[in-house]
Amino acid sequence: MKSDIEIAQEVELEELKTVGDKIGLPQNVIEPWGRGKAKLDMTHRCFSEKKGHIILVTAMSPTPYGEGKTTTAIGLNDALWRLGKKSVVGLREPSMGPVFGMKGGAAGGGHSQVLPMEDINLHFTGDIHAVGAAHNLLAAILNNHMHFGNELDIDPRNLSWHRVVDMNDRSLRNMVVGLGGRFGGMLIEDRFDITAASEIMAVLCLAGNYRELQERLDRIVVAYNDSKEPVLASDLKITGAMAALLKDAMRPNLVQTIEGNPALIHGGPFANIAHGTSSLMAASAGVCTADYYVTEAGFGADLGAEKFFNIFCRSSRYPVSAVVLVATTRALKYHGGVKKDAITKENLKAITKGFANLERHVENIRGFGFNPVVAINAAEWDVEGELSHLEDLCRAKDITCVRSYVHARGGEGGTNMAQAVLESIEEKMPEHTYDLEDTIKEKITKVAKTIYRAGSVVFSPEAKKQMDRLEALGYGNLPICIAKTQYSFSDFEKKLGAPHGFKFNIREMRLSAGAGFIIPVSGTIMTMPGLPRKPSAELIEMDEDNRISGLF
Repeated sequence: MKSDIEIAQEVELEELKTVGDKIGLPQNVIEPWGRGKAKLDMTHRCFSEKKGHIILVTAMSPTPYGEGKTTTAIGLNDALWRLGKKSVVGLREPSMGPVFGMKGGAAGGGHSQVLPMEDINLHFTGDIHAVGAAHNLLAAILNNHMHFGNELDIDPRNLSWHRVVDMNDRSLRNMVVGLGGRFGGMLIEDRFDITAASEIMAVLCLAGNYRELQERLDRIVVAYNDSKEPVLASDLKITGAMAALLKDAMRPNLVQTIEGNPALIHGGPFANIAHGTSSLMAASAGVCTADYYVTEAGFGADLGAEKFFNIFCRSSRYPVSAVVLVATTRALKYHGGVKKDAITKENLKAITKGFANLERHVENIRGFGFNPVVAINAAEWDVEGELSHLEDLCRAKDITCVRSYVHARGGEGGTNMAQAVLESIEEKMPEHTYDLEDTIKEKITKVAKTIYRAGSVVFSPEAKKQMDRLEALGYGNLPICIAKTQYSFSDFEKKLGAPHGFKFNIREMRLSAGAGFIIPVSGTIMTMPGLPRKPSAELIEMDEDNRISGLF
């Protein structure tokens, strides 16, 4: 069987003008950015009026095997074109941390991919690097200000702005910088987060235009002074330079699927430590040029979809018309307690037990006001008995369920899924889990009990103090973006299936005033991931003709 990269390398790319013509993009809107990639000029009038529907693709709780959410979104986009509908798929940009770490490539799979997949998985158009540069510029200016007199009376023990890098490196989680005496700068404790967790990444993805980008950058809180008052990025007179670094990164990237259909890839926040959705700019481009904009939200619906509805939809004011929930038999068996060495064996009891996880996600999506289409991402190793059993379980719960074969057959393997999605179209704003007027504690408790099914929420003493301070400073009316493990509804990754009644632990609060939300950090989740024992980077090679292999 051919690898994903081998399939991708056999495809002859269409000219991006031809791809853009499919959704009426004028030629002068498309600015080439290397082979098969382009930036869009969002000032053109073709992006001024919404006309399309948003279709959200989410999934059950992830497992080590991958559920194919991105693959399904790409395949659904191609399937809609096969049914005569104009569609655009909107995805996030892969971070090199997971690409070189555990996950491998993140541009879809099989015959449902976006191209050029090597570029998309690696440096792409440099957007993530631009975010990192803008973030670290602010960190450097902050330290430089304290070195040269500290006119703002910044308390070096109370900094909230650290550094980022687009790589998994656990050794950078906690450190001391400024060693080397007076010429080494301020001696302070510091840390690195992965760039996907940068507040500037969230700002980039939630800003609707350059004016709003500047306003959001201005509002970033970088530290607190000796009087415990917030110090803003605007106080350091640096946000103009940061905006200049982000000028091109703000523009969505146009690429194509294997079948030559338009795809917009922009922004890269993770859903376990950030808000997990592609950019508002990309969504605007999609809904203004196509009948359907198919987008994904990171990880399971308890993370990505919850934040899409409670944060992205609030910020963008865009309604949603349909939701697709991706499931696999392997994921169901995993959540049913099957170990890795037995995951390929037929096990209807495990499917039944693991179905509780899928059903919980369906219930949550229904709580937001939508009846999802469950897409069974079927593969060549699937057993007919398990697929049929899963369909029976869905029918018994009145859940719309359809098989998808987009990995093996591309858009042609997803037409039944696309038809079911079209039949479910009903545009409306989601019903939110909490009101913005709720206290921070009430918001966290509502998400924990309603979405995760926690029995109680336990706040550390530090988290309690931080909550009180944020509300006293006037930030209590912001939405929340809970950072937690993606592998479980709980804050402990080993609690698989559909746990309930557990204690949900909040250890600290982080403010993202520019992005416009508060980040409660739960359990042991880290904003700087580590590499596994055998990183995916060990498999990647390049031959004498510059052809890359092993990417996925």
